[in-house]
Parts: sequence; C-alpha cells; structure tokens
Amino acid sequence: MHYPRLVKAQAASLAATALDFLVTIGCVEVLHSWYLAATILGNMVGGITNFYLGRHFVFDASRQNVRVQGSRYLGVWLGSMLLNAAGVYLCTQVLHTNYVISKIVVSLLVGIGFNYLLQRHFVFPKS
Repeated sequence: MHYPRLVKAQAASLAATALDFLVTIGCVEVLHSWYLAATILGNMVGGITNFYLGRHFVFDASRQNVRVQGSRYLGVWLGSMLLNAAGVYLCTQVLHTNYVISKIVVSLLVGIGFNYLLQRHFVFPKS
C-alpha cells in the first residue's frame, strides 16, 4: 500500500518522538536528571531514529550519499535541538508549564514548521 509522504513522515516522527519522550521522562523521573539535559539527550535519540526512518522509509533515499544526507541532517537536527531546548526552557521557566506539556507543544511546532520542511527539501531532496 502506498502512503503519502506526509503520513509516512508523521509516523516516523511519532516513533522518534516516542523514543525522545521515553528517554527524556526516564532520565528526569528515574535518574533524576535536569529536565533540560534530559531534553537534549532525548532529542539526540529521537534524531538518530528519525534520520534512519527518513532515509529508508519516508523519503526512500537510501541510494543517495549518506555522508551528504548526514551532514545536512546534522545541521537541521542541531537547529531543531536548539529550538526544542529553548522552547522547552521558555515554556517551563517563563510560562511555568510542566516540562512534559512544554515538550509536547514545542515538539509539535518545531516538528511540523521546521523539521519536515527542511528534511523534504534539503536533507532528502528528490534527485
């Protein structure tokens, strides 16, 4: 069955986000880590997962140069991580929102408005 790319991207993002949240919440609640450090670690795990799924499942780009894709993805991912960390920090510290709620809201905004667009047009462009 053929699914539209946006649906595949959202499924991959959901899987990566689930791992991101699992790591973040596990680090904070079980390991008693600082929520911001846990957010960054969770974002790293989610980023690696999302790159793999994007390359192989969403954009069917496994025949393209992995080093080029990886370096482009790294730039997008670093921007995403900074936006996520800054957004979670601002929502948690300034708006006094629970870090989980902050992470959900910020992840949705960054995921749709930043990650998907740059992955589609810059990281995994159609050749």
